[in-house]
Amino acid sequence: MKFEVTILGSSSSTPIFNRNPSAQLLNVNEKYILIDCGEATQNQLLNFGLKANRIDQIFISHLHGDHYLGLVGLLSSLHLNGRTKPMDIFGPAELKEIIDLQFKHSQTTLRYPINFKPTADNNRYRIFESYDVVVDSFPLDHRIPCTGFLFTEKQRLRKMIKSKIEDLSIPSDMIALIKKGQNFTDKKGKVHSAEELTTEADQPKTYAYCSDTICSWKYLEYISNVDMLYHEATFMNDMLERAEETFHTTALQAGKIALKANVKKLLVGHFSARYRELEPILEEAKSVFPETLLAVEGQTFQI
Repeated sequence: MKFEVTILGSSSSTPIFNRNPSAQLLNVNEKYILIDCGEATQNQLLNFGLKANRIDQIFISHLHGDHYLGLVGLLSSLHLNGRTKPMDIFGPAELKEIIDLQFKHSQTTLRYPINFKPTADNNRYRIFESYDVVVDSFPLDHRIPCTGFLFTEKQRLRKMIKSKIEDLSIPSDMIALIKKGQNFTDKKGKVHSAEELTTEADQPKTYAYCSDTICSWKYLEYISNVDMLYHEATFMNDMLERAEETFHTTALQAGKIALKANVKKLLVGHFSARYRELEPILEEAKSVFPETLLAVEGQTFQI
């Protein structure tokens, strides 16, 4: 089971120092989910050898340009490259108006349908579910309506003990049934319980994405105990006043949030253009929460 995230963009507001605005690609068992879509997202997909046509869901956190201005370009390229399968897009209700308006005035009719599903920023909602993953949105605390996203693996079936398959000559068409709890009767008539033939499945992994937010502690309940938390860390703490003025978070605050939420790992990003070097940001967050990583573009993180 694959559950990993690749960073496509980690800059705030503007591209600078070879960093691009926000975008991430979540790989869930070889199914692609795009989280935010700043400028140059499709270029980054090309740069890192990731096929855009494998993306079937796009989640947009809010309508500041550094989180969605690459979206229409990406959708247009998929159209020109012959995509026909539907695309699910989740984001603020006004985003549909923006998409429709741009395609209207370019006289473009996409070859594929868009299933647009508006998000709400006033509570936690289950907004998507597939065989592999469930996705909840939850409110963040930014200057405009903004949502975070919680991605949770579906609980897998129990694992077969390979040696039992060989020793008991278990036919392949029985394996799925045994994983679901059905007992198996061998050639001698002895009944073997499903629990005897299997082991517990891995616990589902969780990934929380917090794009833009002031450190208000309001959303702690939604991110508690996740395996990996992505949290913005736009400024260092000597810029706390600026962070509060713009409804952003400092690296020190991000570390405190991760500590209070009892997460396993913290991934910080959305770096201000004022910082050429990112190591000081990392060290500031790690001073509170040692299990902190930088959201460096092109890197893939196992959740």
